[in-house]
Amino acid sequence: MSSPMLFKQLFDQSSCTYTYLLADEQTRQAVLVDPVYEQHERDLSLIQELKLDLLECIDTHCHADHVTGSWLLKNTLGSQIVASKNAGVVNLDRSLEEGDKINFGSHTLEVLETPGHTNGCISLVNADKTMAFTGDCLLIRACGRTDFQQGSAQKLYHSIKDKLFTLPDNCIIYPGHDYSGRTTSTIGEEKSFNPRVGGDANETDFCGYMENMQLPHPKKIAVALPANIKSGRPEEVPQSPTWAPVVTTYSGNLEVSPQWVAAHRDEVHILDVRTKHETDEEKTRITNAQMIPIEELRNHLDEIPKDKPVLTICRSGRRSALAFEILRENGWTEVANISGGFLHWYAEGLPVD
Repeated sequence: MSSPMLFKQLFDQSSCTYTYLLADEQTRQAVLVDPVYEQHERDLSLIQELKLDLLECIDTHCHADHVTGSWLLKNTLGSQIVASKNAGVVNLDRSLEEGDKINFGSHTLEVLETPGHTNGCISLVNADKTMAFTGDCLLIRACGRTDFQQGSAQKLYHSIKDKLFTLPDNCIIYPGHDYSGRTTSTIGEEKSFNPRVGGDANETDFCGYMENMQLPHPKKIAVALPANIKSGRPEEVPQSPTWAPVVTTYSGNLEVSPQWVAAHRDEVHILDVRTKHETDEEKTRITNAQMIPIEELRNHLDEIPKDKPVLTICRSGRRSALAFEILRENGWTEVANISGGFLHWYAEGLPVD
């Protein structure tokens, strides 16, 4: 019997790309579909916060509108890079063909080869056929373009009609993109309402539509295609901050543990943003910490040094996270929030005045 599945639909606003995280809640094994290079910190943080074991990053095709984040995640977490054997990309750990299975815990995704947008397009369907990840083959009320990168309107027509449209009508489709804010559809909806391939549209209708669209090429194609042929491997590997063992949260904040702060007290500047009311009631301080209440912070930025890393703290770590954001927005680069605030500091038995 399958354990519950954890599922997240993530979005990159620049390219309107959807990334999908699927995990077995019991084993914590996970896969990620179509990660985006610029969203590496977001995806990494979510995976770490949820304590998942990322097994594979799956690219549904060689993208032309964004660079994949698969190589970065392999470099960080050791996950495998997976794509179609027909995708024309290197650095793959596993090449997929029709009928191959992708397993994570008690869950399975089956590979359907769905070429047409590119030769190497695949779709992924779960075991009970209630979810289909269709990449750029079938979109919501649309489909992938067929005018470059080995595109073929004829192939795409048959990929949709002969494969995807044979799935159950209630199967939810999760596309690779949407440019109008829509998140999901169903096979039944697209069979009825897709203006390009739904209803009574035949191959001639579809090919006539696709071959006369005259779309501009994607803005990032000159960068994306060469990068994606290498599975997103950059010329230089991005470096994490070296001034402290910072962790990026899913919300985008940088955090550092109170234990590290206490051990490096003389090397950093601590900014305590508790309110005056709080500090009047509770006299506890960290030695030499600067006291600026959060509501006054924006008016006292010129009093905060920049010659040392600045670490923010409050009672629980929530308001000091806002202080971190304010400092980052105003030019501080070596800045982080102390994880868990004073509550965590006390729990660890760290020194106070």
